[in-house]
Amino acid sequence: MAESNLQVAVRLRPFNAREKSRNATLIIEMEGSTTKITHPDDKYPVKKFTFDYSYWSFDGYREREDGYLEPEESRYADQLRVFKDLGAGILENAWKGFNCSLFAYGQTGSGKSYSMVGYNQNKGVIPTACEQLFKDIEERQQTDDKDRQNEYQVSVSMLEIYNETVKDLLNLSSFKKGGLKVREHPIKGFYAENLQISPVSSYADIEARISEGTRNRTLASTNMNATSSRAHTIVAINFVQKGVNDSGKNMTKTSVVNLVDLAGSERADSTGATGDRLKEGSMINMSLSCLGNCVKAVADIQAGKSKTRVPFRDSVLTRLLKNALGGNSKTVMIAALSPADINYDETLSTLRFADRAKSIKTMAVVNESPTDRLIREMKGEIDRLQGLLQTQSITPASVIQGISPEKVEEMKKQQEEELKRNEEEMENMKRTWEQRLENEKQESERKLSEERNRQEAKKTIPHLWNLNEDPVLTGMVVHFTPPGNNTIGNTDNTNIVIKGLGILQEHARIENSENSKIFVVCSNQSSKVLVNGKEVTSEKVEMHHNDRLLFGTNQLYVFHHPQDAARRIKEGEDVEKVSFDSAQEEIAQNKGFDMGKTGKSSDEILLQEDLIQVMPMLNEANAMSEELDMKMYYEIALISPQARGLKDGRTEVHIKAKNLMNGSEVLWIKNNFIDRKFVMEEIYQKYFEEGEDDADVLAARIGYPFQIDKEADMMIGTCYLYLQSLCYLMDFADKLTVRNYRGEECGMVDVEVFPLDPTSGAPMIDECVDEPNQLMKKPLHFSIKINKLLGLQLKYKQVWCKYRYFFEEDWNTSNSVKAEINPDITFEKTFKVSAVSKELLNEFNSTPIAIQVWGKQKNAKVDEKRMGMSTRELLALETGATVYGAGDVKKQAAITTTTIHDGVREDHGEIVIRLQAELSKSVLAKEKAQKINAETEKTNANLRRKMDISYSKLELIRKVVKEAKAKEEETILVVRIEYIIEHGRDLPQDQIKILRQKLNQKLAATRKLPDVVEVAVTQPTPIHKRSSSSSSSSSSSSSSSDEAHNEVLKTSTSHLHTLATSSRASRAPTVSSRRSSTVSNLSRRSKKEKKSKICVIL
Repeated sequence: MAESNLQVAVRLRPFNAREKSRNATLIIEMEGSTTKITHPDDKYPVKKFTFDYSYWSFDGYREREDGYLEPEESRYADQLRVFKDLGAGILENAWKGFNCSLFAYGQTGSGKSYSMVGYNQNKGVIPTACEQLFKDIEERQQTDDKDRQNEYQVSVSMLEIYNETVKDLLNLSSFKKGGLKVREHPIKGFYAENLQISPVSSYADIEARISEGTRNRTLASTNMNATSSRAHTIVAINFVQKGVNDSGKNMTKTSVVNLVDLAGSERADSTGATGDRLKEGSMINMSLSCLGNCVKAVADIQAGKSKTRVPFRDSVLTRLLKNALGGNSKTVMIAALSPADINYDETLSTLRFADRAKSIKTMAVVNESPTDRLIREMKGEIDRLQGLLQTQSITPASVIQGISPEKVEEMKKQQEEELKRNEEEMENMKRTWEQRLENEKQESERKLSEERNRQEAKKTIPHLWNLNEDPVLTGMVVHFTPPGNNTIGNTDNTNIVIKGLGILQEHARIENSENSKIFVVCSNQSSKVLVNGKEVTSEKVEMHHNDRLLFGTNQLYVFHHPQDAARRIKEGEDVEKVSFDSAQEEIAQNKGFDMGKTGKSSDEILLQEDLIQVMPMLNEANAMSEELDMKMYYEIALISPQARGLKDGRTEVHIKAKNLMNGSEVLWIKNNFIDRKFVMEEIYQKYFEEGEDDADVLAARIGYPFQIDKEADMMIGTCYLYLQSLCYLMDFADKLTVRNYRGEECGMVDVEVFPLDPTSGAPMIDECVDEPNQLMKKPLHFSIKINKLLGLQLKYKQVWCKYRYFFEEDWNTSNSVKAEINPDITFEKTFKVSAVSKELLNEFNSTPIAIQVWGKQKNAKVDEKRMGMSTRELLALETGATVYGAGDVKKQAAITTTTIHDGVREDHGEIVIRLQAELSKSVLAKEKAQKINAETEKTNANLRRKMDISYSKLELIRKVVKEAKAKEEETILVVRIEYIIEHGRDLPQDQIKILRQKLNQKLAATRKLPDVVEVAVTQPTPIHKRSSSSSSSSSSSSSSSDEAHNEVLKTSTSHLHTLATSSRASRAPTVSSRRSSTVSNLSRRSKKEKKSKICVIL
């Protein structure tokens, strides 16, 4: 028995196109066997990991003429080096009779497939190892002693684990309900029952089997909506050596090489191992989570924690890989890494998993037994099972106490299946390998001939080839469109059979006129077909080479026209390369989303990627809701960081789920929707397999994953509160408009902000400042008070508000109150700042506080008018689409030709007329709302213009004050201020000169005004009163002039107060909710009958 550690290697790939477009930076560095990862934020320490091998394949290479990437620098690890380090060892162990396992682990797109399979001349570990195996067999056959009669047998199997279901990718019949069963053998361990194992004689045969399995996998993923990045694939190569040993005994040495491509690891921790998906019972990601748990448990046991339980039985994947994770196997793991900072979390997760796995020790043994003994043991097992079956056939089920008759019958059935399987194995052992290989060779040659004919036909016949989000599955499905009419549908009666969501029995037709003109046309009014992102209506659309076509909701194809392609190449045209992402971008672009890359920030590009990911899923969810008649509709909602209560960040994709019967709505975050969508697929599959009465299907009609919770919480909308008035210790009171994520007005919030005395805590009355810098390093206390909500819809049971202060992470949430049109909230929160900083003043000036208004929706009654309507009709009412018959979608919830409406039976035409009338009303309401919106925008523009003028006047006044102070011309200053307020510009210089001369003459005997003149707005103090020491002659001579001067000063300072207030308010960006009364409401002092003074600094 050989004990060895699980070998772990990590490999770093170059930047891909997505990372380059986002200007990603490198976060991985490698030195020898050590790998370092740096957080994008420099404040976090560098993390180091040590593995058996750290392969640097990021740069330092060049491409040869044949396309092979060879090292240009010594640190670059090419495919040959990886094979020598890892693949050669696997091959050597296989020859010795050890079981071997090779894992590929990492997030989707990290380079797993490149290391495992490779492409073109850059062959990965699997093809290189297989080619070398057959070369070694050929060499040994030539050098072996003929007397020993050595025989080498190689066979291959390929299975997929999706949603805890095992499917044989080389046997389409295994795709039926339940898939293959996983059994446990006392010696072999866990295995998939009835898994097809195909004999092969060369690597070309293995390659053909893998291609066949991949093609079957592609067909299954499109028909069943399974996503490849959520499925695990295991290719098993069985290597058997038979011969005579030195003692003259016939010996059999067996080795199984498992090549495991695991699902994208980022899926496992997107919501955590115990996230929403597992809580809701979905098994999609359970296997990866269990794999991590098993690796940890095995490592803990081997570290001395003997009481630890290894949960191998918790998932199908870990059961089948039990030997590889601590049992009878030599195991190697390749962890694929992304170099980009935008994938930091996923890359760190991969490194931690690999680091934990490297401590596992496996106990591998040579699988060698005498052939005669194997046959003898097999005969004994058959006799034992036959005896059990005969005993059970004569023993009544009731005799076996504690076991139900149904259980006994099931046990009997299992024993019969096991007996049959053992008999088949016995027959195979009796047949020579040559006989088995010959039978398989005939079938293989037939398939190879078909494949060769297909490849030749692709050179001359126009055809469609599939696009898939997994590049490995792209181009695996081909449909030819020869001259004539080619019908497309979901039944065998059509020329091109495409199955999936939204595909009708007669969906579309491709008309080929002798390969010169080729058109696509919809066969049904309710068929959905897109060409280059644009919907095909009643008109024919001509197709050209590389056109992108979408049938239904997720059947994406590219049209290949050999003659058109040849013409383009001859004329020197560039033939664009089509990818799944580029096709999805095109669809999003035609739906109104900005998908351009020029001048976009990384956050904007990330938003585009989210849209590309979510949009096809959204279409599928709506299609499933329609076909299963779930009465739900889903649409994309883009939520800004400010609307989420954050200062900055990126706009996020949310999904609005709406119940079409009662109008209830809720917003789901993207990951929550993705989790639900994959469970929707499970329900959809059960609907087809079990029917509409299946328990899970019935449960989905009233609950998870399609439906929203009863009385669900919904964010009604958001308004924005600026705290700029606090920079001047001034009050603010206003009614702020609440807008939903679409920008539609849905209510108002009556809010106040006022400064408090730091000592007494009472509102400050007469303490204002002219410059915010006067508050620096001083304490500041203030309150934010939400008085009430205004104009809410009566669809909510309870309402409340919440907001987050600048430097706080916790939400400030009001009490929940009974919902009315204008409910009182009365929520006041006091904030205390020990010392005002420049940063705080900047926040006051530039960053608003987002106040979110939330409501708990009423369990609304179902609209009686909608009771008899199907989801398709309800969707037509919701989206404004024309209603057509459900047509011939398999098992689709059909639209009845008659419907009961208000007690009257209506035919289909009457339903359409009624829906169109209701739609017209909706359009009128929308136009009215748009008109009100336009008027609001116009009012805001006027208000902004007035504020800009006021601000420019204030700046000019400040300049004039500074100049007058330097020249000590206080009286002229007042006149100039009044002129600026009235005309918006300074007094002309010639008039200033004349005024200066006259005033100098009249006020020659008057003493200088003090530096600070206090003027009461409500009760102005006459400025002509002087102290008793003043010259009586001067007083009398200037009495009339002083009275006039005081009147001007009183008026001017009053204007100055209003202007200063308006200008300070204008510094905040205008929010659509601001009313023209905002300026007059800025100061609470204007409402109170108290004496208020304005300080004019001269």
